[in-house]
Order: sequence, then structure tokens, then C-alpha cells
Amino acid sequence: MVSTAPMSASKNPDAEGTVHLTVAQATIRFLANQYVERDGERTKFFAGCFGIFGHGNVAGLGQALLQAEIDAVDAGTEPELPYVLGRNEQAMVHSAVAYARQKDRLQTWAVSASVGPGSTNMLTGAALATINRLPVLLLPADTFATRASAPVLQELELPSSGDVTVNDAFKPLSRYFDRVWRPEQLPSALLGAMRVLTDPVETGAATVAIPQDVQAEAFDWPESLFAERTWHVARPLPERSVIARAADVIRSAKKPLIVAGGGLIYSGATDTLASFAEATGIPVGQSQAGKGALPYDHPQSVGAIGSTGTTAANALATEADVIIGIGTRYSDFTTASRTAFNNPDVRFVNINVASIDSVKQGGVSVVADAREALEALTAVLGDYQVSGEYRSRTSELAAHWESTVDSVYRIDDDSLGLNQNQVIGLANTLSDPRDVVVCAAGSMPGDLHKLWRTRDPKGYHVEYGFSCMGYEVAGGIGAKMACPDRDVFIMVGDGSYLMMATELVTAVQENVKVIVVLVQNHGFASIGSLSESLGSQRFGTDYRYRGDSGRLDGDILPVDLAANAASLGADVIRANTAAEFADAVKVAKAGDNTTVIHVETDPRIAAPDSESWWDVPVSETSTLDSTRTAYETYAQWKKIQRPFLRPSGN
Repeated sequence: MVSTAPMSASKNPDAEGTVHLTVAQATIRFLANQYVERDGERTKFFAGCFGIFGHGNVAGLGQALLQAEIDAVDAGTEPELPYVLGRNEQAMVHSAVAYARQKDRLQTWAVSASVGPGSTNMLTGAALATINRLPVLLLPADTFATRASAPVLQELELPSSGDVTVNDAFKPLSRYFDRVWRPEQLPSALLGAMRVLTDPVETGAATVAIPQDVQAEAFDWPESLFAERTWHVARPLPERSVIARAADVIRSAKKPLIVAGGGLIYSGATDTLASFAEATGIPVGQSQAGKGALPYDHPQSVGAIGSTGTTAANALATEADVIIGIGTRYSDFTTASRTAFNNPDVRFVNINVASIDSVKQGGVSVVADAREALEALTAVLGDYQVSGEYRSRTSELAAHWESTVDSVYRIDDDSLGLNQNQVIGLANTLSDPRDVVVCAAGSMPGDLHKLWRTRDPKGYHVEYGFSCMGYEVAGGIGAKMACPDRDVFIMVGDGSYLMMATELVTAVQENVKVIVVLVQNHGFASIGSLSESLGSQRFGTDYRYRGDSGRLDGDILPVDLAANAASLGADVIRANTAAEFADAVKVAKAGDNTTVIHVETDPRIAAPDSESWWDVPVSETSTLDSTRTAYETYAQWKKIQRPFLRPSGN
């Protein structure tokens, strides 16, 4: 990306003044003056800085943030880089990433942590950001550059290398990594990080590690370092010849299908997709990140696709002769581990800003912005439309799936306890069209992908690139901070809740109201179901005491997560019937505080089958009948798995 702002107000570089600041103070001032622009709209890039202070950053970045805050108060203004205290370093990264996703990658947060375990706690968050192609700036503290006190507390000592620290673990997880050993290196490190963070192709975690002694070291900085910089977020245009080839492939299709991914939503191309689908009649299936690309009731929407998809989308995928992937990275869930597209003559048109994704599955590679490519295709395709028969089949399949959703949402006897499908249905029905549902791990993401009726492009926020347990509460906080005018429903099972419930304290502290639907099913429902399907009999997936045999098959543990949530400062409502749940949602939506709605469910009542598959290997040999039976099923699915090595452009 290219900065369009002047580097300095001075015409004569030799006459430029300097500013005497520490490295940490210079970092904060620089970040406060970074902007992005797309389509003529300019936005401040960093909304603030999450942090937890320790000996590695308290006197550096901590002091710099304090000084900036006090200076703003004295001046009667808002801090240019507001500080938010988190409870867990990994969770802070999740909040920042969720914020960036909700803002279509045009704004994010910086995250600071102390040396050693504080910084390495961010590694999981870095991986999540990079896998999901979402920008976040990580500022881990590091050991002393001078080595005057080495080895210092929490320093990794390797006999073979003196310059390696624990922060080197960020290198494979970050899209950009640098370490500032000397003050003079700071400008290039920060500019390098900004280049990556604002590039839709390259974005992910950008990590700038700053040794604790360097953070506190003063230096004379050129004033131009702190001038406002505006980074242009480009919309790469498609090549005309490539669009022509893509159009030829689409025109030849009798049963085409669009796979809409997250990149389409980040591009702001949902209206363009709707127009394209309406004009051509091509049905649209949606990945986890792409869910919401069309409203659930749009005539061309067939809902989720792949391993956790609808029977409508998966039936069309099986028959499709052309797949048009837009902004998707074709994960194994989207392709049902490469078993979804079974037409022997299927061809692909892949539209993506990233060439790594555009070449997947073979076919025509259109490296371009989703909106620009769709507009170009619309112009070239002219009056192309699918047949009336194919439109009718699309409508029939979609209607059949919607009747399936109606059936699992239905509650015939309110005196009985609720299952997870019904909880999803109640939350979906009682939420407003612009409200946001947040989830990440367990059985809930798959069920939401199939069942949640999304009505707004930003109403569905399920992290499924890393599917990170513990993301939900932290991610929900970030999403709410990004869209304070919407209610955010955090759907979380007990297993994922226990990973990172402490961020409820951050929600209470910052008065960030979220509605947490905490589903208590006493274990890992998703892995329990998967274990059973693989012949492993739900081993190790229930929260139980050890029984007389020494196995974990005793009574259910008396864990009270509602009491736990109340102890963290949230309002808590126990709801075990539909009427109680509906009342709880009404109270939560009307209130101003974070509310946890605790509901017990039966983990053995599954969502409707997707009639699809996910490749998880089964033991080839076993003394267990359950495992041998599962392997027979696995072997049958492996027979239809396809590599899709068709030459590009065919």
C-alpha cells in the first residue's frame, strides 16, 4: 500500500525539526496518526490499544499510553489511542481481530503485552488473525537489547543462538515480523507493519517486538514520522482478457453455483452479488465467513455450503458444472474435504484478491477485487441466465431446507427442556435483523452455519478459520465495540466458555454490553459427536468424575457456570424453557449491562444432517467394532474425494 499523505510539512528536509521522545512514546504517537482510505472514505486505522502490563512494557508502552491519556485530559480532548485493560493476552488479540472483521478490515487495534509468557500468550491470537486474513498489530515486549542484565527474568537461553527470544515464535504466525534492537529501526518497522496491515492480500498479524530497554530509550525523531499518513486500500481491477475467459466458462454452464466467501463481504460487494445473482439466476452458497453475503430469504440464496452446509447448497454443489468461487479460500469445510463438487465435468472460476486462493481447484483465476470483478462480469455476460427449470429446482431445494429449519426450531411442549437447535431458533427469532451472532468453536458453529437465518451482511460473525475455543466472549466484545448500535449475541458452549470466561470482566469494566447465551451440556458436544462417528465412543468428552473403574464415566461434575458468570460481574438469568428464554432475551435487550443467559441442553440431540462429509482419519485397524464400522464409512467417502488438478483456464 502507498501512503498518500505528505511525509513532512516542511519543503526543505534539512530544515525539518525533531521531537525528543522515547521509542514507546514515538510508537504511540505514530499509531495515532495512521489512516486508511477506500473509495474516498477515510478512517482512522487504530481504534485504540489493548494491553496487560508487566516488567517488559510497564515503563515503556505503559508509560507512553499513560502520558498520552493525561495529555489528552489536560487538553480537554479524547485520547488519540484509547487504552483498554484486558484479562488475558490471547483474548485481547481476539477482541482486536473481531473488531477488524466487523469493520471489514478497515480498522483494528494494537495489542501490547509484557515479555515472556505475556507475549507468548498472544501466539494463538496471532495464528487466528493470520489464518482469517484479519489485521492486528502485536507489540510484544522483548528481553534487553544491551544484554547488560542477562539472563533476565523469563529470558529464553539457547546455547546455539544468542539473539533468539521467545518472540521468534511469532515469525511463522505473523504476516510481518520485526524486532527493534535500536531506536533508528523503529520507523522502518512501523511502516513495514502498516504496509502489510492495510493490504487485503497480505494482511494478518503484524508483530513488532521491542526490547524493554529500547522501549524506554529516548531519541530525536524527525517530525515527519508523526505526520498523518493515509494508506490507500486498493481495489485491484480484473484483466479484461481474464474476465472474457471467465464469462465464456459461465455462459457454457447449465447448472452454475456461486460459493461466496468472507472476501466478498470485506469488499463490500454484497449488493453487487445480489444484483448479479438476480440477473443471472445463479444460486449462491455461503462459507462460514461468507454467510450473510445474501439474506437467507433471497431467491438465489441456498444457505451454507459444505460439511456444515444445507442440503440445498450441497445438492446443487454435487450437480454443478461450474463453480464460481468469490472471496473464498476453499477450506476443507467449504469443499467438504473435496467431496462436494462431484460433477465429473465441473469447472471453476475463482475470483480473489489473493492469487494463492484464486488458483485453488484449478480453473480460471481472476485476481481482482470481488466487487470490481462482479461488475465486470455482469457487463460482459449481458443477458445470460440459467434456465427456468434450474431456478425452480433452486427454489424447491431452498424451500425444503427452510421447512427443515422450521421443524427443528419448533417447540411443541414448553414444559420440556430445550435442545441446542431450539436455543438457536429462539435466539435467531428474538434478535433484531441487524443484531450480530458471535461464535467460534464446538458444535455451535456448524449448527449456526446450517440454521441461523442471517438478515444482514454483518449479522453473522463465526470465527471458523482457526475455530478457536475461548474466542466467543472476547470476540463478542470486539464486535460490540465495532458496532455499538447493534446487540451482540454470543453463542457459547460450556467447554469454550471455560477457556476464557474472564473477559466478561473486561465487558463490565468498559460497559460493553453483550448478551451471552451460555449452553451447558456438560462437556464437548462437538467432539463427542465426532468421536462417536469415528468409532471412539465419545471417550474423554464429558465432564464427569472418575468412576469405580478409574475411567471418566462417573457422575456429572457439579459445575455451576451461571454462578461463575455472576461472580465476574455479569447479570445472569437461568432459562430452561422457551418462555423463560424469551423473557430473558427481552430483559437482556432492554438492559444496559452484559447479561449471561444460562440454559441446559442435551448434547445428543443433533442438528439436521448436511448430507456431507469432513475428512477426519479413522484407525485402519482396531479391536473395537465401533471403530471398524466407522472405518468402512470413511473408506467409502475417500473414494469420491477429488484432487481437482484440471489445468488452469479449462
